[in-house]
Amino acid sequence: MEMSDKLKEVEEEGNKLFPSFQPLMGDLWAGLFKMKPELLEDVGEKLTMNRQLMEKVMADDGYTDFREFTCLDDLAAALGTTKYSETVLGWVKEQTKQDQDLAEALQQLMDGEQGASQQAADALSTALSQNGKSLSRMLSRAAQEAVEAKENVKSLLGGIQAGSGDGEMKKVPLKDQLFLAEKLSTDRRLREIAAWAGRMKVIANRKQRSKHKDAISRNGIRQGNDIEQLLPMELGSYASPISKMDFLRRYAEGQTLQYDTNGNEQLGKGPIILCLDQSGSMRDQDTISKGFALALMSIARKQRRDFAWIPFSSHASDPLIYERGKISVKNMIQLATVFLDGGTKFVAPLTKAAEVIKQSRFHQADIIFVTDGEAHVNDQFIDYWNELKKEKGFSVLSMLLGTESIQGVQGFSDRIVKASSFEDESVYQAFEI
Repeated sequence: MEMSDKLKEVEEEGNKLFPSFQPLMGDLWAGLFKMKPELLEDVGEKLTMNRQLMEKVMADDGYTDFREFTCLDDLAAALGTTKYSETVLGWVKEQTKQDQDLAEALQQLMDGEQGASQQAADALSTALSQNGKSLSRMLSRAAQEAVEAKENVKSLLGGIQAGSGDGEMKKVPLKDQLFLAEKLSTDRRLREIAAWAGRMKVIANRKQRSKHKDAISRNGIRQGNDIEQLLPMELGSYASPISKMDFLRRYAEGQTLQYDTNGNEQLGKGPIILCLDQSGSMRDQDTISKGFALALMSIARKQRRDFAWIPFSSHASDPLIYERGKISVKNMIQLATVFLDGGTKFVAPLTKAAEVIKQSRFHQADIIFVTDGEAHVNDQFIDYWNELKKEKGFSVLSMLLGTESIQGVQGFSDRIVKASSFEDESVYQAFEI
């Protein structure tokens, strides 16, 4: 409750309807989070309504399935509590519009009149028996929304490796996870970016695995939780009833011993710099381009490479630098909401990239330059660029979206890829860096 503005908002609204709403939220949370929640048989008169509502929630067909998602999961249980609380509140409000007896009983309860608790409980019991099916439908939608909310958070915070989403999320404070989830629930564009980021990361993982499929030499032993590379002794620990729980604990914490298969090709990789066109003509591809950027950032995070993001149009923004690809939730939301608009110029972002490259941490960088436009780059700048390239050893992959002419990028690029849009498979070559 202290971490979530949305939970506070729901609580404040619910407390206007009946005085025991905040304890009801606590019961909803306990019912979703705890291992074996059970309803008390006897409760005080003031909590009779809460027990009626909890009995309905816990008897609902989808509740048991939803608990598999929320049980002992801080984020999922918090999201489920928010959605269930909103749903129950909305349903009771709707019933008061249709049922004068319930509306009057709740008002008397709020006014503290004697006997109002029993009258409200009786009126609620009637409403549940007559319209309980509508509450069940609403609870089913609420559960689905909570599941989707967590999946969207995982898409934004997770890495590119399959199964790494929950592990990456554990590194982010719960307060930030809730903040992001609440932003996602109110921002359609952010949800679209999360969906694209999730898809792009799957593709990036496939490209990286394909690229390194020959890098299977065992160069030592390290700690981790890659099940395919576990040492035989660890598999033995799992098979033994005596050591199985210890194995599972160490596996969950990424402390099990496994072969280190990072091939030589993965060692000594330089940073990634993304110059991303945000001119007016790129607006239709803005959400997918942000998903593309976050997938690249996940590669950087996995490989511990610094990442710089330079959005540009007729001018270029100052580079946003994320050491080892790590990005905070607030910075992620900032990245998702920025769009420059305007025309297209190439020298401005290249100049910003050059400034970044001159930093010692950005030696031997991989530059991804994405545009759907054309612009002139003068010979004097090209000469400067090529000299800097010799000195710093970086390379440039330019991606042209929906344009045929390579003249604008040819002078400063090492490799050029043409694609109709971000959904063109040619774009995914960027994930092989």
